[in-house]
Amino acid sequence: MRVRLLPLVLALLTGTAAEAQQPASGQEQPAVQESAPANVADKSVDEPTKDLIDLLRQLRHKPPPPPGADAGTTRMIAAAPVVNYNPTSGVGIGAAGNVAFYSGSPDTTRISSVVASLIGTSKKQVLVNAKINSWARDNRWHIQGDNRFYWTSQKTYGLGSDSPESGAIDQKYDAFRVYETVYRPVAHDTYLGAGFLYNIHDDVRPADAAATGAWQDSPYIRYSDQHGFNPASQTSAGLTVRTLFDSRDNPINPGRGWYANAGYLMFFGGFLGGTSSWQQLSYDVRRYVRISRNARHKLAFWLTGDFVTGGTAPYLDLPATGMDTYGRAGRGYPQGRFRGEELVYGEAEYRWTATENGLFGMVAFLNTETLSSRQENKDLFDSFATGAGFGFRLMLNKRSKTNLCFDIGFGKDGSRAAYFAVQEAF
Repeated sequence: MRVRLLPLVLALLTGTAAEAQQPASGQEQPAVQESAPANVADKSVDEPTKDLIDLLRQLRHKPPPPPGADAGTTRMIAAAPVVNYNPTSGVGIGAAGNVAFYSGSPDTTRISSVVASLIGTSKKQVLVNAKINSWARDNRWHIQGDNRFYWTSQKTYGLGSDSPESGAIDQKYDAFRVYETVYRPVAHDTYLGAGFLYNIHDDVRPADAAATGAWQDSPYIRYSDQHGFNPASQTSAGLTVRTLFDSRDNPINPGRGWYANAGYLMFFGGFLGGTSSWQQLSYDVRRYVRISRNARHKLAFWLTGDFVTGGTAPYLDLPATGMDTYGRAGRGYPQGRFRGEELVYGEAEYRWTATENGLFGMVAFLNTETLSSRQENKDLFDSFATGAGFGFRLMLNKRSKTNLCFDIGFGKDGSRAAYFAVQEAF
């Protein structure tokens, strides 16, 4: 495994070298060597000067606000209606928003954000999300939250990264997740944390009464029967310990820096109705590199892994495509398209601010993932699911650098999907 991960790790390190080899005149230092707070503005960077509110004001022939009129505003709000489509949910209509704020002085405190959305879909789904990334005054505490309340449906596939589309069975269920982790600083940009984990999939059933026969032979039912799980309802509840390193200049829309998070997740049978005892090791590494001095051209790299290291996880809690906090991994495939006991995922994205005022931007991305399956005797790196695509960006709030994102992704076997979101994919 270590040998085959080397190309992905080298891609991250190559980004570091590219930044270090800038000409000596006005040379920038890598973010990990900076002593100044990560949220302090870099004067060499072209900051966005126009956002959607400015554009609407201009179209209405309204005068701009006086300079510094919003400097004392503690909350920066960005919201937009959402219309999207993907094969899992069909057509979705709703709203998404981001509230960014500082709990202390911007000179010593990182920017916090709460991302929330409410979407109803043509497949009678209701999806409610609340994601928290909050920093206390002077970064003395940090809270990360991943909260989901879904009345939804999703196709169930065989395990591994080469499961065929032909074997998919559509299922309905109610899913509720509360993941909350609290961190304390232990060194510069470094934190240790512990958290609470609760995940339930209830009232699991075939989406179509006519598919009841096929449902009994579905991958979900076979897996549940093999491990003695009640297929109607499965719960995972437990605790996590984590370590975090974060030197990004802006967690909402990073221009440079590193993000690295590693955690050990422990779920206990019987705890709050837990179905089984099992453990998972997870890591998440991200690198952001400017390829132009004014930061209008950037590269972003993302490498993650999830590994069930002990016990047996319920089928819907196994590592899977698009199950990250913001549901943005695996663009080009529907959520849950690939699933297995082990997952390794890598992505690279080119980001371009198309206009000097920062109002419009574009991205192009390439990702790949590989999953294992003990049930199917499939190992990591036996097969890959690769996706690619492009997207457009509209600056919703220039102070927090929050974008409205629209992406189109393509995957193998004709898979494709469109995505609307507030905030970058990673």
